[in-house]
Amino acid sequence: MIRPVFRFAPSPNGLLHLGHALSALMNFELARKAGGRLLLRIEDIDRTRCLPEYEAAIYQDLAWLGIEWEEPARRQSEHFDDYRAALEGLEREGLVYPAFESRGEIVRLVAAREGPGRKPWPTDPDGAPLYPGTARELAPDERARRCASEPYALRLDLQKVLARIGRPLSWNESGEAEPRAIEAMPGRWGDVILGRKETPTSYHLAVVIDDALQGVTHVVRGRDLYEATAVHRLLQELLALPAPVYHHHRLVLDEAGRKLAKSSESTALRALRESGAMPADIRRLVGLI
Repeated sequence: MIRPVFRFAPSPNGLLHLGHALSALMNFELARKAGGRLLLRIEDIDRTRCLPEYEAAIYQDLAWLGIEWEEPARRQSEHFDDYRAALEGLEREGLVYPAFESRGEIVRLVAAREGPGRKPWPTDPDGAPLYPGTARELAPDERARRCASEPYALRLDLQKVLARIGRPLSWNESGEAEPRAIEAMPGRWGDVILGRKETPTSYHLAVVIDDALQGVTHVVRGRDLYEATAVHRLLQELLALPAPVYHHHRLVLDEAGRKLAKSSESTALRALRESGAMPADIRRLVGLI
């Protein structure tokens, strides 16, 4: 019988807050109930925003909550070779291409294609305009010249990938009700970014590779990542990686009904601890008691 493997995977770009506490505690308790393992992954591919002091705070906050995990934690910044190998394989197969536009330039490109009598330009589930695909049509010599002198993002050629897979995708979602199959619709995301010139991965690519390499069987994370699971299932299928069971739990919201942010110090675990809160108070605040 396969022993279940859960993971908690924060980014050290700020202090953990109550939303992180809910996710970490759920993973810890579900792993313990199932007789499984809990892994800790530090998702620090953004080397400009991820800082050692925030990573140290993660360990302190989790230990204070009474959460135990297997050592050592996996730090993504130490495994760029794993992601680079997968990305280079996709490049060799012609399934990714370099795109040179900034976010602002994409907005301008989209605005030029909208206008009176035209349909609004489609957006992804996060509300960002879909990439119009202009870089897909560049001639090879022009592409090579620009790659040598400009920053770029490596985008997945979605239509090529969907044609190669050739069948609908789904994922298994567990939760309060019976597990059910959810249709994955990666087309809603367009040509997602899988890496950049200076960084051989994106969140989407790194997370599916890490889950596979670490043998993760159950991904328990916030509802804000529900839609992104479609991209993850697409990459798992494309890279022949196993698909975990998913559980997207409710979010902890602020008084205005918004998702908590790391910039809000009032809900940071460190601030709550320093104000006299105890671990049981945190469990009560996130609705686990």
